[in-house]
Amino acid sequence: MEIRKEEFHVKSSDKKHELSGLAYVPECEPRGIFQVVHGMIEHIGRYDRFMTLLANEGYIACAHDHLGHGKSVNDENEYGFIADKDGYQRLIDDVEIFGSAVREKYGRTLPFFLMGHSMGSFIVRLAAEQYDSYDKLIIMGTGGPNPAAGPGLLMIKLLKIFKGGKGYSSFIDNVAFGTYNNRFKEENDFKSWLSSIPEEREKNKTDPICNFRFSLSGMDDLLMVNRLSNRKAWAGSLNKSKPVLLISGSEDPVGDYGKGVGKVNEMLKDAGVPVTYKLYEGARHEILNDISMDEVNKDILEFIK
Repeated sequence: MEIRKEEFHVKSSDKKHELSGLAYVPECEPRGIFQVVHGMIEHIGRYDRFMTLLANEGYIACAHDHLGHGKSVNDENEYGFIADKDGYQRLIDDVEIFGSAVREKYGRTLPFFLMGHSMGSFIVRLAAEQYDSYDKLIIMGTGGPNPAAGPGLLMIKLLKIFKGGKGYSSFIDNVAFGTYNNRFKEENDFKSWLSSIPEEREKNKTDPICNFRFSLSGMDDLLMVNRLSNRKAWAGSLNKSKPVLLISGSEDPVGDYGKGVGKVNEMLKDAGVPVTYKLYEGARHEILNDISMDEVNKDILEFIK
């Protein structure tokens, strides 16, 4: 099928930046609009294979680069920095702003599907709570409650006093992500936790806009979206008539190897939200770039159809 890629430039909620985005538009009557929300230290280009698949199935697939990521920066010094204050809310609001702009152009009556991966999973969980714009929600590569989030936020605030919001702390970085590769040390690859496929990891390692450092302020925002999306009131506030697909790799450290994702599943079930939960055996964090990719694609298409 012929697919047209259209650029979108939408003013961010911070009023200082333009969100850089794309829409993959099939040359047919669209079956719906599918918005992808990417993770930390990556960009929308990494979802080209998946978004092309969606467009070939008749869906308009769209995504934008977050503030501090990809092409949504005014200069390269902004990589890893979201905002001086309340950057986490900017990320949430920008999902709604961008999705709304795409729906305004292509049709607000079309079914609308929202999917977030990793950091993006926490963001869409909160966007679903605050805006309720979706028809179906896909939560991918997410994590459960993190008991270290509270102390971590306090420590970051103290460090920001001395280093500023754009400062960096290897200590905070190590506390947050230092254990992620523990199960895969024998592979001698610091990004083994992302995927079991070496070629997919190599793509990430050689991508210049997938290898910057997150600022102290950015880490603050990351912990905030994790904490807010895992509070007890979150699941209860979701629309009980809208289905959720919760998916993750069984070997994903972000989801505590299934334990953390299982807690999210229980939260949703206890709140009466219709949830479909699945772990992909042997897959790691990026289930769209791992041995699970074909099965994940099939399950997502079945869910939205």
